[in-house]
Amino acid sequence: MLNSMEMISIYENVAEITDRMLNAAKSADWDLLTELERTCYNSVQEIQNKDTNLELPLEIKNKKIAIIKKILADDKEIRDITEPWMLQLSKLMKNSESNRKLSQSYGND
Repeated sequence: MLNSMEMISIYENVAEITDRMLNAAKSADWDLLTELERTCYNSVQEIQNKDTNLELPLEIKNKKIAIIKKILADDKEIRDITEPWMLQLSKLMKNSESNRKLSQSYGND
């Protein structure tokens, strides 16, 4: 069983990863973002498996809350960057599919 400082360390690790994910999203480095997303997922799984929700001293509890708020803020900012791009990509794929179907139906010129 982890003590409170070891658990905070895992939360801090996730916060560092989401910070790096945000920087990757800001620089449109989608490969790095995808790689970091997998790493983040594994760290979150570790939290889910090891966080026992023990009563924490107020200082540690406040630190945990601050870390979680930072993780959520980073996540929101990442989604704000990636969702419009994903929507645009989806539209391009639909247009490409429509063009392919038209070509199949009426032939290429």
